[in-house]
Order: sequence, then C-alpha cells, then structure tokens
Amino acid sequence: MNTTWYECKVKYRKLDDTGAQKMVTEPYLVDALSYTEAETRINEEMSAYISEEFKITNIKIANFAEIHPFDNSDRWFKSKVSLIAFDEESGKERKSNMYLLVQANDVKEAFDNTTHVMKESMGDYTIPAIAESPIMDVFPYFTGEEEQLEKFRPLKETTNATEAVEENTETVLKQDTIEEQEEVSQDTVHSID
Repeated sequence: MNTTWYECKVKYRKLDDTGAQKMVTEPYLVDALSYTEAETRINEEMSAYISEEFKITNIKIANFAEIHPFDNSDRWFKSKVSLIAFDEESGKERKSNMYLLVQANDVKEAFDNTTHVMKESMGDYTIPAIAESPIMDVFPYFTGEEEQLEKFRPLKETTNATEAVEENTETVLKQDTIEEQEEVSQDTVHSID
C-alpha cells in the first residue's frame, strides 16, 4: 500500500534566539489515510512537543514520492530526481520527475544520500536539483506491530523450513507405508500357514 504524506502547517508561539516570543508557522509531515486523520495525528504529535496553544493553518497532500531518514542528520532536503526512459516510437528520451525528501546535514550529503537511495534503481536518472526543505519533522505512522514483525523469519528462510518439513513428512509417510506393507506381507504369510 502506498503511503500518503500530508504537509501540515502549525502556527504557535516560539522563543527565538534572543529569548523573545514570536509567532511562527512551521510545516510538518504526517503519514495518514485522510485529511481528517492527518489533522488528528498532527494534533497528537504536536501536543507532545508544544505545551501552549497551537493552530493548524493548512493541510495538503505532499508531493513526495518517498521519504528517506538518515541517522545523525537534522535537516530535510527536497531532491528532484528525473527518471530517463527511451520512447521507442518517437525515438526520444522522456524524463519524468519525482521528488524525494532526504535527511542530511548539508546539500552535498543530501546528494550522496539521494544517490545511495537511487543506487538500486534499474533505469537511468539524473538529480537536477536539491534544495533545503522547510519541513521541520516527519511523523510516520507506527502501529506498534513493527517490533513483532521483526520476530518473523524472512520468506526465504520460511520457504527452506517448509521444504524441510515437507521432505521429513514424505520420509515419514514412506516409512509408514513400508512398515504397513511389511505387516500385510507377514499377515499374509501367517494366514497361509
């Protein structure tokens, strides 16, 4: 299922560098299924950080194809990635753009992180633009079941285990069949005597 990210602008009173209070409006991203859920989630998330009153001034769907957090990074960068495809009918290259939100400390690191994210891409691409995003923080949706999922083995291991169980079952069935045939043979020998 695709993730829909909502950009929520939150207005609240904040202390600036001089210690004076001023009103600021900052954008945050939340993962939600609808505008209503996005509003509920941003209220919950911001209540944990802001003790005073705050107001949600705008909610819109963000145009990010993917969000990529990186450890030891504190800023978000918007990377424009142009995917290059060759159109056989017209004989021309076509570019389609997508935007990634990548966490980094500076533009060079954002470029490196974007390249790292795109290294598994099958097609050709270019990175024509990277700019610092005003996004302050990203709140993905967690159900609490993520920790439970880690306990499950990968599909390959499960498949190998299933194959081993099937082989063992076949061996046991064959052994049972051989023993039954031997019993029938011995019963037949006893009934002839």
